[in-house]
Amino acid sequence: MRLTPATVRAERDRLREHADVVVPVINDTRDRLGDLFDTDVDRVTNSQYRREVDAVFVDGDRAVNVAALAGLLRDLDVAGDYPGFVVDELLGRRLAATIAGGQPLALLAEATFHVADTQVHGTDGVDAAGADDLDAALAAGFQTRLPGWNWTEGDSPFSVDPTTE
Repeated sequence: MRLTPATVRAERDRLREHADVVVPVINDTRDRLGDLFDTDVDRVTNSQYRREVDAVFVDGDRAVNVAALAGLLRDLDVAGDYPGFVVDELLGRRLAATIAGGQPLALLAEATFHVADTQVHGTDGVDAAGADDLDAALAAGFQTRLPGWNWTEGDSPFSVDPTTE
């Protein structure tokens, strides 16, 4: 794999065009998590997803890592699949975390990856070991960083402001 500014840009375009596959997984994942945590979570539109892809790729350091991880997953296949289970899960979790950003969102995206991963086997009609993990990682990372969760609205009650002490 060779990454250049042009290949990173092409990966951004590919991920933007993938909204029709990723956004339904995002919304299904949000529905499932909302049910589990007894909360309503806003749905995501294709245009919101595409804008967020653009936002991720504005940060060049993040962009090159997202492009590399996405490319690895897209091309990853392992004879018999199961022996590759660990590597595609590892790459998927790292991609989700990289998209989501710093902590605690990165950890939440990694955990969410496993929820999304149960929904995506063969979503693209591609049976390569890493292809469905790519879709799950995109869904987990973007659903985590996009607004719509009540607990992310407003200031944290755990914030300590030294000017008010």
